[in-house]
Amino acid sequence: MATINIPTSRAFKDLDLDFTAHPVKKDVNSFVNEYAIINSIKNLVSTNHYERPFQPNLGSNVNTILFEMADSLTSNVLENEIRNVLRNYEPRVTVNQIIVTPSPDENSFNLTMSFFIGNNTKPTSVNLLLQRSR
Repeated sequence: MATINIPTSRAFKDLDLDFTAHPVKKDVNSFVNEYAIINSIKNLVSTNHYERPFQPNLGSNVNTILFEMADSLTSNVLENEIRNVLRNYEPRVTVNQIIVTPSPDENSFNLTMSFFIGNNTKPTSVNLLLQRSR
């Protein structure tokens, strides 16, 4: 009787959207596991609604919210928007904590987020600087 080895954890792999070439393989770089998920989260947060063809609802209003005053009220709105986009479009993660800290002098926000990937018990953390681009 043959035995089948079933992997206990899933591996995630995504392409590098900058399309930088690997120095040895001369192929497009790829991200694996938590780096792939972190890259996906960054893309979801920075994508506006109606920006992707054939997927008008994919994305968030984060870029629009960044043009508001950098205060605690806007921080709460950003936190809710990021929670909603991750709940709707990133089923691989369970959000543990999101902290959005305003920086009024730079008119930007510091995002610190921790989440669990799949059934992992060790949280993964991400720090992002959210600032308007225009």
